[in-house]
Amino acid sequence: MTLRHLKAPGPAPSTRDVSETVRTLLARIEAGGEAAALAVAAELDGASGPVTVTPDEIATAKAALDEDTKAAIAFAHANIRRFAEAQRGTLSEMEIEILPGVRAGQKVIPVAAAGCYVPGGRFSHIASALMTITTARAAGVEHVAAVSPPRPLHGTAGGGRLAPDMLFAMDLAGADTILTLGGVQGVAAMAFGLFGLPPADIIVGPGNAFVAEAKRQLFGRVGIDMVAGPTDSMILADAGADAMTVAADLVGQMEHGADSPVWLVTTHAPLAEAVMAAVPGLVAALPKANAASARAAWEIASVILADSCEVMAEIADRTAPEHLHVQAADLDWWLSRLTAYGSLFLGAETTVAFGDKAAGPNHVLPTSGAARYTGGLSVHKFLKTVTWQRASAEGVRPIAEATAAISRREGMEAHARTADIRLSRR
Repeated sequence: MTLRHLKAPGPAPSTRDVSETVRTLLARIEAGGEAAALAVAAELDGASGPVTVTPDEIATAKAALDEDTKAAIAFAHANIRRFAEAQRGTLSEMEIEILPGVRAGQKVIPVAAAGCYVPGGRFSHIASALMTITTARAAGVEHVAAVSPPRPLHGTAGGGRLAPDMLFAMDLAGADTILTLGGVQGVAAMAFGLFGLPPADIIVGPGNAFVAEAKRQLFGRVGIDMVAGPTDSMILADAGADAMTVAADLVGQMEHGADSPVWLVTTHAPLAEAVMAAVPGLVAALPKANAASARAAWEIASVILADSCEVMAEIADRTAPEHLHVQAADLDWWLSRLTAYGSLFLGAETTVAFGDKAAGPNHVLPTSGAARYTGGLSVHKFLKTVTWQRASAEGVRPIAEATAAISRREGMEAHARTADIRLSRR
C-alpha cells in the first residue's frame, strides 16, 4: 500500500471525563424523581415551567409555521417512513419442521416503549426527530416518547420551549408524548418513566457527550441504539471528481465542529491541491458561527494521496467512517468492494446532507470506527426476533436422547434428567 498525507491532522481537542458527572445526575434523578429532573433542568438549562408539551402547544406550533417549511418536513418524513417500512418488510416470521413432530420458528415483536432523544444545542435537529420517531413507529412500537432541550429565550440565558418546526416534526412523525427536557435529565426521564411516560425499553438518538454517556451507563437496564461520538465523514475521489464539489461536501460536514474529523482520500494529486486551496474560501463565506466550527474541524482534517482505487478502499475499510462518499468512476465496483461504513453515498449527485435530512435512509449512524461491527439505526433496533418450539411425544425422542447424552458429558445431570423424564413417558 502506497499513500502520502498531503494534509496531516492536527491534535484532536481534549475531551472531558463526563462519566462521574453523569453517574451523579442519574442517581440524583432516580432517587428524586420528577422534582429532581426539573431541578437539574433549571440548573443546567435555565428551564422552568411544565415540561410536557400539550396538544394546544402543538396546534399553535403548526399554525406558526409557513407552508413551505411544513411541506419540506412532510416530504422528508414520507421518505424516511417509506424506507423504514421497506426495512420492516425484510424481516418476517417463520416456522420450520426440524424433525417429524418437532416444529420451531421465530416471531418478530416490537418493544413496548421507545424513547427518542433529539439534540437541540447549537442546531435544532428537526431531521433527528423524524429519523428516530418515524422509525420506531414503522417498527410498530406501542408508545414513542420524544425529548429535546428547550431553546434559549430571546435575550436571556434561560430555557424556553421547543421551536415550532421541531414540534411539528415530532408530532408528524408520531410521538405520543413530547417533553421539553434535554441532556441527562431527558434521558433519565425516558429510562425511569417520569412525567407520565412508560419506562422505555430502548432509548435512541444522537446527543452530546453527556447524553451518550447517560445512554452508556443505562445500557442493560434499557436498550440503546449505540454509543455515538462526534460525527465523521470521508470522501473517496478520483481524477474525474470536481474539486469545488468535493470541497463543499467536506465543508458541509466540517460545520459540526472541532471534534468532527473529515478525510479526503484521492488518487489524483491536482484534485487534492485544488480542494485544499478551495476550502478556506468556502469556510470564510459561511455565517460567523458556522465558519468558526468549520475552521476548527479543518485543523484535524486529513488529505491522503493513494496510488490506486484498491488502496483507497483499504483506507476506507480500515477507518470505517460514519459517512462514506464516493466521487469516482465505476460506482458498482465501489458498492460491491467497500465493507465498513455507516452509510454510503455513491456519486457526485448525492451528498451526505441528503442522507442527514431528507433522502430516507436513517442518519443515526455508528461513529469513531464502530461501523466495523455495527450499522445505524433501523426498524430492527426496535424489534425483538424471538424463537419458539413445540414437539409431539413421538417427535421429541431423538432430541431428548441427544440432550441427555450431551448434558451428561458436560456434567449437567439435572439437565439430563429433564430429558429422561420425557423419554420415560413412552
